[in-house]
Amino acid sequence: MTPDDPAIDLDLLAASLRADSSDVSVFVESLAAKLEEAVPARTRVDRRRSGMFGPKAVRGVSVDLGDRRLELRTDGGSVQTRCARLSGGIVLKSDELETQAWLGTLSEALAAEASRSEATRKALERMLIE
Repeated sequence: MTPDDPAIDLDLLAASLRADSSDVSVFVESLAAKLEEAVPARTRVDRRRSGMFGPKAVRGVSVDLGDRRLELRTDGGSVQTRCARLSGGIVLKSDELETQAWLGTLSEALAAEASRSEATRKALERMLIE
């Protein structure tokens, strides 16, 4: 990707999002951090302590991109992913997706957002070179 080429490589973006997927907790923490950097105003991350004094861990991530809300929830070693259609901020339809399909949908939505927002494009470029 060069400075003259604003297009985001979807395969590279999807690979970056999947990079830490072998360990669920690392994957979810990494994904949350990447989304908070790339689209902070559109990302909500639910972090909770596992005990009274334990560190906060990501329990869920929700990101609104265009007419979609992409949600990921984790409980221990499992991950549940959903994609909802929005209209005026109201959920019209919500479907559960396989994690790989959800990551593909997320990659496409992020690429579309990057084509509309210079700040998002730059954040995604930083994410891809880290």
